[in-house]
Amino acid sequence: MTFVYSILPLLILTVGAEAKDEIKGGMLSLQDSESREVRSLDGVWAFRADDSPGRSAGFDGQWWSRPLRESGPVIDMPVPSSYNDITQDRSLRDFVGWAWYEKEFYPPRSWSKNGQRMVLRFESAHYETIVWFNSQEVVRHSGGHLPFEVEVTSLLHFGQLNRITVAVNNTLTPNTLPPGTITHYDDLTMYPPNYFEQEYSFDFFNYAGIQRSVKLYTTPKGYVDDIDVVTNFTGTTGHVIFNITVGGAPSSKVVAVVDLLDRAGLVVASSTKMNGLLVVSEANLWWPYTMHNDSAYLYTLKVSVSFEGTTDVYRLPVGIRTVRVTNKQFLINNQPFYFHGVNKHEDADIRGKGVDYPLILKDINLLKWLGANAFRTSHYPYSEEIMDLCDRHGIVVIDECPAVGMRSANNFVNATLVHHQQVMAELVRRDKNRPSVVMWSVANEPASSLAVAGPYFESVISYTRKLDPHRPVTFVANSPTPESDRAAKFVDVVCLNSYISWYHHPGHLELVTLQVNHFLSSWHAYYNKPVIQTEYGAGTIAGFHMSPAVMFTEEYQVEMMGNYHTSFDKLRQDFLVGELVWNFADFNTKQGTTRVVGNKKGVFTRQRQPKMEAHVLKERYLELIKTLGC
Repeated sequence: MTFVYSILPLLILTVGAEAKDEIKGGMLSLQDSESREVRSLDGVWAFRADDSPGRSAGFDGQWWSRPLRESGPVIDMPVPSSYNDITQDRSLRDFVGWAWYEKEFYPPRSWSKNGQRMVLRFESAHYETIVWFNSQEVVRHSGGHLPFEVEVTSLLHFGQLNRITVAVNNTLTPNTLPPGTITHYDDLTMYPPNYFEQEYSFDFFNYAGIQRSVKLYTTPKGYVDDIDVVTNFTGTTGHVIFNITVGGAPSSKVVAVVDLLDRAGLVVASSTKMNGLLVVSEANLWWPYTMHNDSAYLYTLKVSVSFEGTTDVYRLPVGIRTVRVTNKQFLINNQPFYFHGVNKHEDADIRGKGVDYPLILKDINLLKWLGANAFRTSHYPYSEEIMDLCDRHGIVVIDECPAVGMRSANNFVNATLVHHQQVMAELVRRDKNRPSVVMWSVANEPASSLAVAGPYFESVISYTRKLDPHRPVTFVANSPTPESDRAAKFVDVVCLNSYISWYHHPGHLELVTLQVNHFLSSWHAYYNKPVIQTEYGAGTIAGFHMSPAVMFTEEYQVEMMGNYHTSFDKLRQDFLVGELVWNFADFNTKQGTTRVVGNKKGVFTRQRQPKMEAHVLKERYLELIKTLGC
């Protein structure tokens, strides 16, 4: 087994290649109910980074076979969190390779008495993960940011200490998402033995570890495995089309009761079938919070399935809404919607990308203070805690997978394509029922002018449409001209990033409006599709001021974005359907000469304090709500 990956040889892309193994089973959000119990395993875990030359000591010594402390020293590590910023150890902050976690616990005795099924769920771990339960390997997973689970009913010991051991590897290769490379340096006059460096082209820090919650949960033997919901409406009548998948029992022997409850808990429609149509008179639609006084209306789909004397109950929030795209409009519930919002990162001091409720709620409150009606999950799927709040608060989401930094031909090969489709299948499986999610994004700024990018993204996008034919699909193009792009023809909405007067013609603010007008208009004219400016912005160090404005001052950020807004106000009368600033808040990046303690393009600092531009943007967004009704 190779534990530090070398650059892989280029493979030949086969057009139409699809994921070898379709994902099986659902991944419903965890919840307590009359029939289910969820127990968090979050807290302090034992931890050790394997810094052996090949990162193989843990496997050679079978660290999973006994308590981790018996094979060497361990430290305390919080879960969930990124491990990088928890200690004062620089080598751990920048560690690449296998990191080992361990948790010991006692399960409730009550779980042993009811013939229940018990499942171990990881909401995410970055990047390659192997899990052992009481010294037995139970699951492997590739990719960060998305959940995976395994049933452990037969392995759980009641009345005894149970042990979970996890090995997580953050190494990035040309075929991971995001991709990266490992470079080995063998000159012993310049480098120590076995020296290597991880390299990647995306502009955020490669935080690692068990970054979201770990939980045990129970269900009855026969259980609700998955629910698919599609909604629409005619006039004031809402339609909820549902399909229920059961596990642990043949569907022919399951008795189902499906109730749709309104906000007051009253049943408005019912069925006793596993799939069908629920009709809702005088339906309340799910609206973004900027479009309706009674926004983000959520019904509850209560699903009860009974098998051999036991009943499983699951409650799914449902928002009745539609999404449609024309050549110049993005429509929610048949009304024009204009995205005015931000791009974000899951990023904060100390915790890195670790899930943190106070931070999440602070960000939601700042988004609404700003008047932002949308954000893109740049550049990976965000936690379910964030997505739940978007459903409840009426914040629109462009849901993006972690395909960022695909800059070379060896990122567009069969191995990557199969993994990319697997990631999209996992993302759609998790978020398919969310009313806040209005569009899938399959990549950010890939080298889409390469010839190989055409068939590659045709495959990924068609596969995503097959998974979910009810939402538009996009990616953020990265070609200098529309004519040179090989993949934008496959998207439903053209998404573009530009940094005029920053990366291009730095300091020349006088060029912004003219060049933005030409840039965005040329893409619409070529593809005849609506356009979103998915990124624009300027690096700004809070507290730096100069007049006339110069780069990195707060005045420069305000003036640059104001010039962009002049262009946007013209183009939104025609084909422009959105503007998303880069970035919501400052964030950490890898070290380099172009970044001073991270990326400073946020309109808020990393500590969520506003820069001048936050106040200007708030004034603009509130005026857009007033003017456009969205």
